[in-house]
Order: sequence, then C-alpha cells, then structure tokens
Amino acid sequence: MTRPDSSPSFRFLRLPVAMSACMVFAALSACSSSTPPLFLSDGRPTIQVQCPAEGDRDSCAQQARARCGGTYDTVGTSIEGANFNLVFACRAK
Repeated sequence: MTRPDSSPSFRFLRLPVAMSACMVFAALSACSSSTPPLFLSDGRPTIQVQCPAEGDRDSCAQQARARCGGTYDTVGTSIEGANFNLVFACRAK
C-alpha cells in the first residue's frame, strides 16, 4: 500500500501550489520594499514626489508647494535612474 502523498501524480499537484505561493510571496515582497510613510520628530508626515532627473527639477518643488499650500521643508533628495525624488514635509500653518 502506498501513501497518497508519495504517488508521482500527487507530487506534480504540489508543484503548481508551491510555484503560486512563491509568486504571491514575491509580489508581497515587492510591495513591502517601497518606502513606508515616514514622520518627522514633530509628527508631520513626509511626502515623496518624483520628477525627471534630467532637465527642470522645479516641477518637484511645484508639486510640493501645491500639496502644502505654499510652504514646505525639504527632508531629502535622491536620484534613482531617470527620476529625481524630493521628500518633504508641509510646514505647520
């Protein structure tokens, strides 16, 4: 008598399940690699905007001003590939 889990057909059934689990894990890992919302020590949330690294980076500043109603504090900047990233926090009104 053979155990059900030792049959060749059962092993092949487990392969798609294992592959699906790996794909779901990879997808969730990709989601978790994004930058989580950060807060400054005074409790203000930070926001990240992107604009092209080549050319006028003022579009990032314009996005920040628009989101903050005019004034913001720059927390950090970086270049990743073709993108310029601006991380900022709106000033308290």
